[in-house]
This record gives sequence, C-alpha cells and structure tokens, in this order.
Amino acid sequence: MPPKDNDGHDDDSKTDDAKNMVNSVVRAGQLLDAFDSGKPVLGLTELCAATGLNKTTTHRLLSTLVRMGWLTRTPDGDYKVGMKLFSLGSVALADFSLRDEARPSLLSLAEQFGDTAYLMIPGDSGAVVIDRYEGSSPLSVKHIGIGTVLPYHAAAGPMTMLAFVPELRERWLAEPLTAFTRHTLQDHDALESQLDRIRAEGYTISDEDYLSGVGAVAAPVFDRTGKLEATVSLGGPAGDFRGSQLVSIISAVREAAATISTRLGSSLDVAG
Repeated sequence: MPPKDNDGHDDDSKTDDAKNMVNSVVRAGQLLDAFDSGKPVLGLTELCAATGLNKTTTHRLLSTLVRMGWLTRTPDGDYKVGMKLFSLGSVALADFSLRDEARPSLLSLAEQFGDTAYLMIPGDSGAVVIDRYEGSSPLSVKHIGIGTVLPYHAAAGPMTMLAFVPELRERWLAEPLTAFTRHTLQDHDALESQLDRIRAEGYTISDEDYLSGVGAVAAPVFDRTGKLEATVSLGGPAGDFRGSQLVSIISAVREAAATISTRLGSSLDVAG
C-alpha cells in the first residue's frame, strides 16, 4: 500500500512504483527537455530523434503543448518554447535557493555515513562554505563552518572547483602554494596532474591535505549551462575515507552532486 501523509491519505510522492507514472506526461517532458539555449528552435524530425518517439506520437504531444501555450509554432512550422513556460520558469527562479535545493542531499549524506556534509561555492579568495550538516561521528570538523573560506589547492571541495573552472585554475596556479599539512601539494606540476585526474574521474579525494586527521570526498555540481555552480563534499576522520568504505562514499557523494545538478537544470551525467 502507498505510504500515508499526515492526514492519513495516500502519499504518491513517496512511492517510486512505476505504476504511478503517467507515460504521456513523461513523454511531453522529454520533448520540453530537448530545448536549450543551443537549440531554441526544433523541428518535428529533430524532436523525434532527440526523444526516440515516433512521429505520430510526437506530433500529437506537440499539438497539445502548443494548445496549452507551453510551445509555439514558427512561420517555418518548427517549435520553440512559449512565453507561458518562460513565465513558469521565472516563478521557479524567483523562489530558487541553492541551499534549499541541496539540503535533502546533504542531510542524506550526513545521516548515511555519520560524517559532515558540505555545500561550497567559488569565491574570490577561495571556496566558501554556504551550508553544512553534521552526522553522528564523534569527529566534528569545527574548523570548517558556514562562511569559512578554504584555499583552492587543499581540501576536496576547493580542489574540485580548481579542476573544473579553467580561469580559476590559471589564476591560482600563478601564485605560490601554501602548505597546511605535510600532505599539501605545493609543487605546481604535481597539482596540475592531480587536477587533470580529478576532472577525468569526476570526484576528489582529500587525505589530510588541509587538516591533519581529516579526509573528504567531493564532487562538482553543475548548472543548466554546464558551468560548475558548487561542490558537495563529505568530511570526517581520515581513516573512514580509506579502504573499502571509500568506494561507497565516492558513489554517494557523486550521486548527491548529480541529484542537485539535475535540480539546477543540468543534463550532464555527473555520476556517470
């Protein structure tokens, strides 16, 4: 039976059963997802290719979307996003908060592993912590709280930003690198190699390179244009970020980053 909400009614939002999915709505959503800033106008054939739907089904769905005002027709018979959909997007942006969108994923990470989950964004002089949630681990990283600014060449979240933002990388590597522990990378060539590896693998592992006794894993969060918007990381006792559990942590952190990226409109396969 479906779970109940606080009023005792069936709560379908908590049920992932496929029987609750309406296929026509899913297909209509696939059509809308095909449009972006690089492809603002699409024809019937292009939409069929993008969604894998046949022409009859695609045409019927497009006609419905046009009638609803979500799409409009061009003089050439192609399709583009209508003002009604634009207005709806404006409503979403007006009430958008990165912290609100990320909170469920951060809480889930903290509860699953017992460590501290962080949300960071790029700043002028380093990565800025804008949210954090503590798990049940006896080690709470008090040194890193909301508002803390971390150097880009140490700790998992900042290094992820350095790997995925070319202009940031160029600027930071033009300066001497400060050591925070004996594990901090100060050699520019070695750091360049590590950043290339982070970009290729899609995540960062920090092993006592910023704080002694502390390890972390981070992954990038992208916006709808493919630009890095933030990072999600999990930090705690260094020993917990080694060995067999590390694989599970990496997977969970990447999945959290992918979920938040999707909520920001990204179509990149962050967790792939």
